[in-house]
Amino acid sequence: MEVNIHHAKTHLSRLLERVALGEEVVIAKAGQPIAKLVPIGKGTRPRKLGTAKGDFIVPKDFNQPLPKDLEESFWK
Repeated sequence: MEVNIHHAKTHLSRLLERVALGEEVVIAKAGQPIAKLVPIGKGTRPRKLGTAKGDFIVPKDFNQPLPKDLEESFWK
């Protein structure tokens, strides 16, 4: 989302609520972006591999082409 400086000053609390939900807000002056509000990360830890093991099974036909009628629905 992009807003001008006046809007950002007037609605800062609302914009910060949106940022807290993960949205990025660009603040522009005369239509030129000058700043970006982004959420502060909580500090990421390396992901542990294998934590979902056994939660799902990949079907044997996973890599097979989709049926033509289903494939064509993506191009409409």
